[in-house]
Amino acid sequence: MAQLPHGVAVDLLSLRGRDYLSSSEFSSKQTYALLELATQLKSDARRIDLGNRVLGLIFTKASTRTRVSFQVAMARLGGQTVDLNPQVTQLGRGEPLQDTSRVLSRFCDVLAIRTYAQNELEEYAHWASIPVINALTDLEHPCQALADYLTMQEVFGGLQGKTLTYVGDGNNVANSLMICGALLGVNVRVASPKGFEPLVSVINQSRSLAFGGADIDVFNNAAEAVKGAHVVYTDVWASMGQENEQLHRKEVFKDFCLNKDLLEKADPEAIVLHCLPAHRGEEITDEVIESKFSRIFDQAENRLHVQQALLASLLGGL
Repeated sequence: MAQLPHGVAVDLLSLRGRDYLSSSEFSSKQTYALLELATQLKSDARRIDLGNRVLGLIFTKASTRTRVSFQVAMARLGGQTVDLNPQVTQLGRGEPLQDTSRVLSRFCDVLAIRTYAQNELEEYAHWASIPVINALTDLEHPCQALADYLTMQEVFGGLQGKTLTYVGDGNNVANSLMICGALLGVNVRVASPKGFEPLVSVINQSRSLAFGGADIDVFNNAAEAVKGAHVVYTDVWASMGQENEQLHRKEVFKDFCLNKDLLEKADPEAIVLHCLPAHRGEEITDEVIESKFSRIFDQAENRLHVQQALLASLLGGL
């Protein structure tokens, strides 16, 4: 069974007991180390047994890939998962968050929380005595970004100096792509309609974290942003909680559809990513999803592997 290189192992050991609330929580070295461990776990070159540890899931937003990938990741590590659905627990009846967080810390070994507000996630982490993982908030989706960059690394063999262009709403996915990409030395371009760009604070934060000369740029023209990109990435135009804006957004984003014409402006060997679920025919066409350039389903699978690496590292299973 392969062992992690000494430096990588040291970087991961430093994550034990930590929270993962944002892509910015970990350094460049620690983020690269997580990707290395995920690669070994995916190939069965390394196996880790956490000895029946318990993951608690608190999801106030609907989920398919995040929920299943966390559950399977924990099972593969020899642990188990408790689904703390707010509809069938006291979480949905107004129990104070600080009470819930402290009690769950006595029952579980780690919590993965999927909710709307980032400050709610941070409050859970403040009161918890166990690691807390961001499984998605309106501000960030850091576990998704780890899977995205693992997919990119598998295709290109390395990340530094490569360019990823995200086309669409400057949402939580865009935010984590910028932050995580900056840490990994990836040039990240975000193309959004005017008024739908990522937060200026996140753009500035990403630029301050940039490693190896990585550039973080924002465009209002999708065709310009895609030129020469090695990865073209998109997401739904209206996220959960924005359904009432769907018709308006379809009009505003009509020039930001990832179709064959747009993809042809990228590097000839470019790959296509989408975090799913996709609205085929809106932000991306069927033709592009099913094309030879698509790595969307490899990307979805990689949620399992990066989250397995993350759980193992936070719980000290190395």
